[in-house]
Amino acid sequence: METLNISEKKNKINWDYDADADVLYISFGKPGIAEGVDIGDGTIVRIEPITNEITGFTILNPLHRTLTSLKGKPRIVRKKKSSSVQKE
Repeated sequence: METLNISEKKNKINWDYDADADVLYISFGKPGIAEGVDIGDGTIVRIEPITNEITGFTILNPLHRTLTSLKGKPRIVRKKKSSSVQKE
């Protein structure tokens, strides 16, 4: 089994959402050359081929899947706390 490298802390996380395609791209650091591995459920892990370091994720149809999963579920509406001011 091949080992993947995961840095403990990434200094910079970049993301981009393509609304036309409904795709969310997340990359750690500057995007570069990587191979994609489909891990299921519309998620692709991006791996730098020489170091085997995970460089990001591509998530397919996040908006559609979120809206579909919310259909028929009750919505939680949070009311803002009202503050009262006393006049002296």
